[in-house]
Amino acid sequence: MQIAQRMRPLQANVFADMDRAKAAARAAGKSIIDLSLGSSDLPTPPHVLDAIAAALPDPSTHGYCLFSGTQDFRQAAARWYTDKFGVSVNPETEVLLLIGSQEGTAHLPLAILNPGDFALLMDPGYPSHAGGVYLANGQIYPMPLLAENGFLPRLEDIPGAVLEQSRLMVLSYPHNPTTAMASLAFWREAVAFCQRHNLVLAHDFPYADLTFTGKPAISALQADPNKTCTIEFFSMSKSYSMGGFRVAYAIGNAELITALRQVKASVDFNQYPGIQRGAIAALSGPQDTVHQMIATFRQRRDTAIAALERVGWAVPVPEATMYIWARLPERFADCSEAFCLRLVEQTGVALAPGAGFGKAGEGYVRIALVHPPEVLEQAIAKIADFLG
Repeated sequence: MQIAQRMRPLQANVFADMDRAKAAARAAGKSIIDLSLGSSDLPTPPHVLDAIAAALPDPSTHGYCLFSGTQDFRQAAARWYTDKFGVSVNPETEVLLLIGSQEGTAHLPLAILNPGDFALLMDPGYPSHAGGVYLANGQIYPMPLLAENGFLPRLEDIPGAVLEQSRLMVLSYPHNPTTAMASLAFWREAVAFCQRHNLVLAHDFPYADLTFTGKPAISALQADPNKTCTIEFFSMSKSYSMGGFRVAYAIGNAELITALRQVKASVDFNQYPGIQRGAIAALSGPQDTVHQMIATFRQRRDTAIAALERVGWAVPVPEATMYIWARLPERFADCSEAFCLRLVEQTGVALAPGAGFGKAGEGYVRIALVHPPEVLEQAIAKIADFLG
């Protein structure tokens, strides 16, 4: 049997290696503290669950759901977006329901790239961004994100020959894994750059609310309110703890929304209407659980940072996201995957190796704050013992 060549870049995956290592450690009797996955452990808000539960006996929710059946959700998303970011949105042409934002970011290259076209991706960056480009038979130009540049790409460093073949730039701030934030000035620079070079600007925006600054993060559409070249992806997974329900949406340029809708129509139908009703309740209902979520992760961040400092591992204090991006001690600087594999084998503590997010992520690990403070302190004590 012959497998398509486009699958070759997808075969190597350090997270699959980590998953096997966790399974082996568990089989060897280790108690696993998994800080490697960014899956929130917080419960879905009760009013969201009530809306979903109320829909279950309704037979009108039991069939296929076409685009017209998502109108109520699209209207709620548009209102939420306008209220939060001050950007007017047409729910008929500028919003598309998605089965998780990863569906949108992975399918978008199919709508934009011709074989051989370049996509400009963050390095380090979220792995599914690269997967979508490979499936579209595109090429990747990695934009290094370095600490000395605030983990922002230097757009002026992108070679002209690459730009001539480029069709897409993917950004994501607040950033996974580095936790970096981007200012409105940066977004204006990025939008102008994409307009100048005829690029689509895709912004993966799951951490819109999860900032510790007292206000939401900047939307790329605040720099491109006319939606000349921009599409943004928002997930219900972080703000509303709905990761398992797989509900998100794309919002932005009408032509891009139409193209992505055409790809989606060839692959699947829409999300179960009952889950849509839950998402509508989340977007239009009380937001106190969002504030509680932020406070919970702020407390976890502060606990973890203090514990790391006590054991002599100083790391920057994140302004956003549910992660800590920690530079490894010098003796592990070139082997983040080996460090993480040995750590989980010997201690049961699982972290995400920086190399799994790209070449520029080597020398770091990502710590996901997805356990209560006392568990985080226990994990960090185990890490300290491992480091000696």
